[in-house]
Amino acid sequence: MEKITFKPDGEDTEVDFYVLEQTTIGGVNYILVTDAEEEEDGEAYILKTSHGADETEQVYSVVDDDDELAAVAGVFENMLDDIDLI
Repeated sequence: MEKITFKPDGEDTEVDFYVLEQTTIGGVNYILVTDAEEEEDGEAYILKTSHGADETEQVYSVVDDDDELAAVAGVFENMLDDIDLI
């Protein structure tokens, strides 16, 4: 499982996430991540990418729109047979 490290805006600490799956829908990249190395033990988050202030960096944000979250979660559930997203 690939590990990625984020440094949230305005914070000095770094946060590690483990990528479970990724997909692109309507030109937007989404990743399904967990905060624990073992899939059964962690919280899952769906993040989407957008460009930062300059075009060379990508910014990840948590999907918080209920309709968008439901649609993307359904895609990830179909991709991963053994995971149920709540």
